[in-house]
Amino acid sequence: MPEGRPAIPAELRRRVLVEAGHRCAIPTCRQHPVDIEHIEDWAKVQKHEFENLIALCPTCHRRKGNGPDQIDRKALRQYKANLAVLNSRYGDLERRVIELHARALQDGTADPTNPPLFGLGTGSVFHLMYLLQDDYLKQVPWPGGQITFGPLPAIEGYQFTPAGSEFVLRWAAAQPLDLPADTQ
Repeated sequence: MPEGRPAIPAELRRRVLVEAGHRCAIPTCRQHPVDIEHIEDWAKVQKHEFENLIALCPTCHRRKGNGPDQIDRKALRQYKANLAVLNSRYGDLERRVIELHARALQDGTADPTNPPLFGLGTGSVFHLMYLLQDDYLKQVPWPGGQITFGPLPAIEGYQFTPAGSEFVLRWAAAQPLDLPADTQ
């Protein structure tokens, strides 16, 4: 830490870490450990404020800047805003499903117009409730018929909708996230 610069208060550090799940705030990264970085440089603002702090892994921290292949301040502000949207609306399993779908879309193993089917254990509908309500995810029959455990279904099938794939792509690209109007 540069001389004369006060440490970020422990409670403020904790809030930033909790906001990002103790992982890098860049959705296509999510590595740990992380540094707490000022979006607008400390030298310019001379203060520690929650709105100006973001958790970044050392690699993404080094990529902060305005050059080619760097993460600019506008993108950092949008990543932080998107964290607030995701964290206020979606649960842990929903955020993990979003993350996995983003990776599949980016590496080309998923088609946004016809996303792959995935299965989760019975009762997962409760953990995916908001993605389903927002029409970003839909329940689909399991191919080849229902897999059961005794009289109960063992696996429930799910698939992202085209709107859900678009939402995930906007999130991964640091574009503004708009929740459906009836959820706000």
